[in-house]
Amino acid sequence: MARTQTHAWGDDGLDDRVPFLARLEKPDRDALLAIGRPLRYPSRGVMMRQDEPSTHVLLLLRGWTKVTAIAANGYEALLALRGPGDIVGEGAALSGRGRSATVTALEEVEAVAIEQSRFTDFLGRSPEVALKLLGLATDRQRSTDRRRLEWAALTVRERLAVLLLDLVRTHGTRTDEGIELSVPLSQQEFAGSVGASREAVARLLKELRDRQVVVTGRRSIVVVRPDLLRRIIGAAQAP
Repeated sequence: MARTQTHAWGDDGLDDRVPFLARLEKPDRDALLAIGRPLRYPSRGVMMRQDEPSTHVLLLLRGWTKVTAIAANGYEALLALRGPGDIVGEGAALSGRGRSATVTALEEVEAVAIEQSRFTDFLGRSPEVALKLLGLATDRQRSTDRRRLEWAALTVRERLAVLLLDLVRTHGTRTDEGIELSVPLSQQEFAGSVGASREAVARLLKELRDRQVVVTGRRSIVVVRPDLLRRIIGAAQAP
């Protein structure tokens, strides 16, 4: 299982997994990157905060991030993982509203920051890029709606199995021990993704460890038996 490539410019198939920069023609991509400035963020560094005013967007070049939002009752939900080629902060930049989520680096991240006014001016002069951004937003919303519908019919155990299989496919690196997930998520972050408590996820991961389906460490998981995860959700397809 090959790890997701560092640069995703050459990906095909415009769905929600194809990042923004991969959708652009090279001249448009180069022109967009040229109006920004490079930034680096340390692992676990907060890159954008929920509810803060929008001042810029970020184009991610290297490293993975998590997008989270805190509900009124204090529950923190993991909304998405964004990595090389992705754009974050564009919604607030276009709407002029506060940021809807927090973006945190899961590892060292390299990005290009573009000031809000320069970004919106660029889109105004580049309708093709604006349409690609609209297509990305549509694909992300469709993916969110599809996942919400799927989640409603699954137990927490099944949701966790689906998430692990998804990460195997998108962030799996084959090792002698099994398939290591290259995105370092904590139990709380897994819980936020499947809509459960950390305690519930901890119990389920212990169950999977006892069955020798996974091997876990501090923010590390190796999937040893993906076939048993598929059996949990009744899926026949390999990740």
